[in-house]
Amino acid sequence: MKVSELIALLQQQDGDADVHYAYGAGDYWRTQLCPTVSRVYEGSVAQSEYHRMDKLIEDDIDDAEIRTVVVID
Repeated sequence: MKVSELIALLQQQDGDADVHYAYGAGDYWRTQLCPTVSRVYEGSVAQSEYHRMDKLIEDDIDDAEIRTVVVID
């Protein structure tokens, strides 16, 4: 999803509503956890071969294709 798409979707919502994000807990019951958003920032990600998805990069990694993205935390 692009930032412009997220903005368009958020503009359809109540401007006074709390914002949460959902993710799977990875447990037996397939619980969806839903904490509040505490910050939005620019971060760097690279593909994790082990997880088969992007991971947040905190240190310089020479052998990875690093991309800058907007992170919702």
